[in-house]
Amino acid sequence: MDLFNAHLTSYLKELDKKQPRELYDPENYILSLGGKRIRPLLALIGCDLFDENPSHSLNAALSVELFHNFSLIHDDILDKAPLRRGMPTVHSKWNTDIAILSGDVMLVKAFDVLKNYEATKLSALLSLFAATSIEVCE
Repeated sequence: MDLFNAHLTSYLKELDKKQPRELYDPENYILSLGGKRIRPLLALIGCDLFDENPSHSLNAALSVELFHNFSLIHDDILDKAPLRRGMPTVHSKWNTDIAILSGDVMLVKAFDVLKNYEATKLSALLSLFAATSIEVCE
């Protein structure tokens, strides 16, 4: 999990350089709130069953974490939740429009970080990720 946390930290540092800040600060905020990170851990474990090199699974784990947090932002809006992990929700701290757009960007990025996988794995990976994403929404 230390390897994933370092990968996430690197991702957040790159995120700090992006503009417009109103779009990317909420993403950084929710990803920095912590949590148990069970979903990326499960992705790492699953990948470990089929590949000896844990670094090969880091983007898959990051994709899962981005998707999960995107869904939390949108769920908090739907529920009108004021707090997430004891802190103001994204829509409470910024506004609903910013929260929706930031969440949407996280969803797109969840797919985008998968693009560097080998073509032989990418199609199956994208199909599984898309099907799982749809199930979450259903």
